[in-house]
Amino acid sequence: MHDREPDANRHEGEPESREKKRRPEPRIYVASLADYNEGRLHGAWIDAAQSAEELQDAVKEMLQASPSPDAEEWAIHDYEGFGPLRLDEFESLEVVAKVAAGIAKHGEVFAVWANYVGLDSDLLDGFEDAYTGEYDSGADFAEEMLAELGLLEPLIGQLPEDLRSYVQIDYQGYFDDLVSNGQIAAVASRGGGVYVFRIW
Repeated sequence: MHDREPDANRHEGEPESREKKRRPEPRIYVASLADYNEGRLHGAWIDAAQSAEELQDAVKEMLQASPSPDAEEWAIHDYEGFGPLRLDEFESLEVVAKVAAGIAKHGEVFAVWANYVGLDSDLLDGFEDAYTGEYDSGADFAEEMLAELGLLEPLIGQLPEDLRSYVQIDYQGYFDDLVSNGQIAAVASRGGGVYVFRIW
Protein backbone atom coordinates (compact mmCIF):
# COMPACT_ATOMS: atom_id res chain seq x y z
CA MET A 1 0.00 0.00 0.00
CA HIS A 2 2.53 2.56 -0.99
CA ASP A 3 3.19 4.98 -3.79
CA ARG A 4 6.59 3.74 -4.86
CA GLU A 5 7.14 2.62 -8.42
CA PRO A 6 5.64 -0.85 -8.93
CA ASP A 7 8.15 -3.62 -8.45
CA ALA A 8 7.98 -6.35 -11.07
CA ASN A 9 8.85 -8.89 -8.38
CA ARG A 10 5.86 -8.04 -6.18
CA HIS A 11 2.93 -10.41 -6.33
CA GLU A 12 -0.46 -9.37 -7.68
CA GLY A 13 -2.73 -7.68 -5.17
CA GLU A 14 0.18 -6.66 -2.95
CA PRO A 15 0.66 -3.11 -1.95
CA GLU A 16 0.50 -1.15 -5.18
CA SER A 17 -2.87 -2.43 -6.42
CA ARG A 18 -4.50 -2.38 -3.00
CA GLU A 19 -3.52 1.22 -2.39
CA LYS A 20 -5.80 2.33 -5.18
CA LYS A 21 -8.67 2.13 -2.68
CA ARG A 22 -10.25 5.45 -1.75
CA ARG A 23 -7.77 7.35 0.36
CA PRO A 24 -8.85 8.93 3.65
CA GLU A 25 -9.52 12.66 3.58
CA PRO A 26 -8.16 13.90 6.92
CA ARG A 27 -9.90 16.89 8.44
CA ILE A 28 -10.15 18.52 11.83
CA TYR A 29 -12.97 20.31 13.64
CA VAL A 30 -11.54 23.41 15.29
CA ALA A 31 -13.65 25.18 17.91
CA SER A 32 -13.48 28.61 19.48
CA LEU A 33 -12.75 28.20 23.18
CA ALA A 34 -14.29 31.56 24.08
CA ASP A 35 -17.59 30.43 22.59
CA TYR A 36 -17.27 27.00 24.18
CA ASN A 37 -16.75 28.59 27.61
CA GLU A 38 -19.82 30.76 27.04
CA GLY A 39 -21.95 27.72 26.28
CA ARG A 40 -21.97 28.09 22.50
CA LEU A 41 -20.65 25.79 19.81
CA HIS A 42 -18.73 27.73 17.20
CA GLY A 43 -16.18 26.09 14.99
CA ALA A 44 -15.42 24.75 11.54
CA TRP A 45 -14.37 21.56 9.79
CA ILE A 46 -11.08 22.18 8.02
CA ASP A 47 -9.33 20.09 5.38
CA ALA A 48 -6.17 19.05 7.22
CA ALA A 49 -4.12 18.21 4.11
CA GLN A 50 -2.89 21.77 3.73
CA SER A 51 0.19 23.64 4.85
CA ALA A 52 0.40 24.73 8.47
CA GLU A 53 0.05 28.34 7.29
CA GLU A 54 -3.15 27.52 5.41
CA LEU A 55 -4.52 25.73 8.46
CA GLN A 56 -3.68 28.75 10.61
CA ASP A 57 -5.49 31.03 8.16
CA ALA A 58 -8.57 28.79 8.28
CA VAL A 59 -8.51 28.85 12.09
CA LYS A 60 -8.24 32.66 12.07
CA GLU A 61 -11.18 32.86 9.70
CA MET A 62 -13.24 30.68 12.03
CA LEU A 63 -12.34 32.84 15.03
CA GLN A 64 -13.13 36.07 13.18
CA ALA A 65 -16.62 34.73 12.43
CA SER A 66 -17.25 34.08 16.12
CA PRO A 67 -19.97 36.08 17.91
CA SER A 68 -17.60 36.36 20.88
CA PRO A 69 -15.35 39.46 20.84
CA ASP A 70 -12.76 37.52 22.85
CA ALA A 71 -12.40 34.63 20.40
CA GLU A 72 -8.65 34.11 20.17
CA GLU A 73 -8.01 30.62 21.49
CA TRP A 74 -9.03 27.40 19.81
CA ALA A 75 -8.80 23.64 20.17
CA ILE A 76 -9.31 20.57 18.02
CA HIS A 77 -12.59 19.06 19.20
CA ASP A 78 -12.96 16.37 16.57
CA TYR A 79 -11.20 14.88 13.55
CA GLU A 80 -11.71 12.33 10.78
CA GLY A 81 -9.51 10.37 8.42
CA PHE A 82 -6.56 9.88 10.77
CA GLY A 83 -7.03 6.12 11.15
CA PRO A 84 -5.82 4.77 14.50
CA LEU A 85 -3.92 7.98 15.30
CA ARG A 86 -5.26 10.08 18.16
CA LEU A 87 -4.78 13.85 17.99
CA ASP A 88 -4.53 15.97 21.10
CA GLU A 89 -6.96 18.88 21.29
CA PHE A 90 -3.99 21.25 21.35
CA GLU A 91 -1.94 19.43 18.69
CA SER A 92 0.24 21.83 16.72
CA LEU A 93 -0.96 22.68 13.24
CA GLU A 94 2.52 21.82 11.92
CA VAL A 95 2.08 18.24 13.14
CA VAL A 96 -1.49 18.05 11.85
CA ALA A 97 -0.39 19.31 8.43
CA LYS A 98 2.53 16.89 8.20
CA VAL A 99 0.50 13.83 9.17
CA ALA A 100 -2.43 14.81 6.96
CA ALA A 101 -0.13 15.33 3.97
CA GLY A 102 1.33 11.87 4.55
CA ILE A 103 -2.13 10.33 4.71
CA ALA A 104 -3.23 12.17 1.57
CA LYS A 105 -0.18 10.83 -0.26
CA HIS A 106 0.15 7.30 1.11
CA GLY A 107 -3.26 6.46 2.53
CA GLU A 108 -4.22 5.16 5.97
CA VAL A 109 -0.91 3.32 6.34
CA PHE A 110 0.80 6.64 7.04
CA ALA A 111 -1.55 7.19 9.98
CA VAL A 112 -0.66 3.68 11.16
CA TRP A 113 3.04 4.61 10.91
CA ALA A 114 2.48 7.87 12.83
CA ASN A 115 0.58 5.96 15.50
CA TYR A 116 3.45 3.48 15.75
CA VAL A 117 6.45 5.85 15.82
CA GLY A 118 4.87 8.96 17.32
CA LEU A 119 4.60 12.48 15.98
CA ASP A 120 8.27 13.43 15.93
CA SER A 121 8.99 14.98 12.52
CA ASP A 122 12.19 13.01 11.87
CA LEU A 123 10.48 9.71 12.66
CA LEU A 124 7.56 10.54 10.39
CA ASP A 125 10.04 11.33 7.60
CA GLY A 126 11.33 7.75 7.80
CA PHE A 127 8.11 6.31 6.41
CA GLU A 128 9.16 5.76 2.79
CA ASP A 129 12.38 4.00 3.78
CA ALA A 130 10.63 1.82 6.36
CA TYR A 131 7.41 0.79 4.63
CA THR A 132 7.65 -2.41 2.59
CA GLY A 133 3.97 -2.91 1.81
CA GLU A 134 0.73 -4.53 2.86
CA TYR A 135 0.64 -8.33 2.68
CA ASP A 136 -2.12 -10.87 3.08
CA SER A 137 -0.17 -12.40 5.97
CA GLY A 138 3.20 -12.35 7.67
CA ALA A 139 3.97 -15.65 5.96
CA ASP A 140 3.47 -14.02 2.55
CA PHE A 141 5.95 -11.29 3.45
CA ALA A 142 8.54 -13.78 4.67
CA GLU A 143 8.19 -15.99 1.60
CA GLU A 144 8.55 -13.04 -0.76
CA MET A 145 11.51 -11.63 1.14
CA LEU A 146 13.39 -14.94 1.10
CA ALA A 147 12.61 -15.42 -2.59
CA GLU A 148 13.90 -11.93 -3.41
CA LEU A 149 17.10 -12.67 -1.50
CA GLY A 150 17.55 -15.77 -3.66
CA LEU A 151 17.73 -18.11 -0.69
CA LEU A 152 14.91 -20.53 -1.43
CA GLU A 153 16.07 -22.24 -4.62
CA PRO A 154 19.62 -22.97 -3.39
CA LEU A 155 18.22 -24.29 -0.11
CA ILE A 156 15.68 -26.60 -1.74
CA GLY A 157 18.16 -27.50 -4.45
CA GLN A 158 20.48 -29.12 -1.91
CA LEU A 159 17.84 -31.73 -1.06
CA PRO A 160 17.42 -35.00 -2.94
CA GLU A 161 14.75 -34.52 -5.58
CA ASP A 162 12.45 -37.15 -4.11
CA LEU A 163 12.38 -35.27 -0.77
CA ARG A 164 11.77 -31.75 -2.04
CA SER A 165 7.98 -32.00 -2.17
CA TYR A 166 7.94 -32.96 1.52
CA VAL A 167 9.93 -30.00 2.78
CA GLN A 168 8.01 -26.99 4.06
CA ILE A 169 9.43 -23.75 5.41
CA ASP A 170 7.74 -22.18 8.41
CA TYR A 171 7.35 -18.74 6.85
CA GLN A 172 5.02 -17.50 9.57
CA GLY A 173 7.45 -18.62 12.27
CA TYR A 174 10.29 -16.83 10.51
CA PHE A 175 8.14 -13.70 10.21
CA ASP A 176 7.25 -13.86 13.91
CA ASP A 177 10.95 -14.10 14.76
CA LEU A 178 11.73 -11.04 12.63
CA VAL A 179 9.10 -9.12 14.59
CA SER A 180 10.20 -10.36 18.01
CA ASN A 181 13.84 -9.60 17.19
CA GLY A 182 12.90 -6.01 16.31
CA GLN A 183 13.98 -6.25 12.66
CA ILE A 184 10.52 -5.40 11.36
CA ALA A 185 7.29 -4.03 12.75
CA ALA A 186 3.94 -5.45 11.73
CA VAL A 187 0.55 -3.78 12.20
CA ALA A 188 -2.76 -5.34 11.19
CA SER A 189 -4.56 -3.51 8.39
CA ARG A 190 -8.29 -2.96 8.18
CA GLY A 191 -8.36 -5.17 5.08
CA GLY A 192 -7.35 -8.19 7.12
CA GLY A 193 -3.71 -8.15 6.02
CA VAL A 194 -0.62 -6.76 7.65
CA TYR A 195 1.44 -3.60 7.10
CA VAL A 196 5.17 -4.33 7.34
CA PHE A 197 7.84 -1.77 8.23
CA ARG A 198 11.61 -2.25 8.36
CA ILE A 199 13.09 -1.08 11.65
CA TRP A 200 16.67 0.16 11.97
